Amino acid sequence: MKKILLMFMVALVASSCVPITPQTRINQHPEIFAALPQKERDLVQRGELAKGMSPDAVMLAWGPPSMRFEGYHQGRASMRWDYTGATAVYSEQFYGVYGSPYGGRGYYGHYPHPYSAYAFGFAPELTYVPYRRASVWFVNNRVDGWERLH
Repeated sequence: MKKILLMFMVALVASSCVPITPQTRINQHPEIFAALPQKERDLVQRGELAKGMSPDAVMLAWGPPSMRFEGYHQGRASMRWDYTGATAVYSEQFYGVYGSPYGGRGYYGHYPHPYSAYAFGFAPELTYVPYRRASVWFVNNRVDGWERLH
């Protein structure tokens, strides 16, 4: 039973590491892909965008956006899709541990010191900071422009 559970956990972790590609999204939404014009289908399969593409084509090419903004600009309905990523930032955090006259211990920070009633120092900390990695602008429900970090 333990071996089956372990194999299931390994398979679950391995399947979560598989990257989602345009082809994966096409396979998940064949009816949307089939409804696109041939020019857009060719671009979607390569994961590329072009001015005039529909939001459905962008979703298949780049995936669903992390955030959507809708508005009105120069007399036309507009929309912006943002795609975010995260980068790891390493820092050191100050911590302090103190003892109590009644035998209890208080704790401030990350790591209590096991040998003393008082301890102070720095501990490593890893934080993931989000950033905008791409944006797509739509005007009247068609791609008007995009930018992407490389």
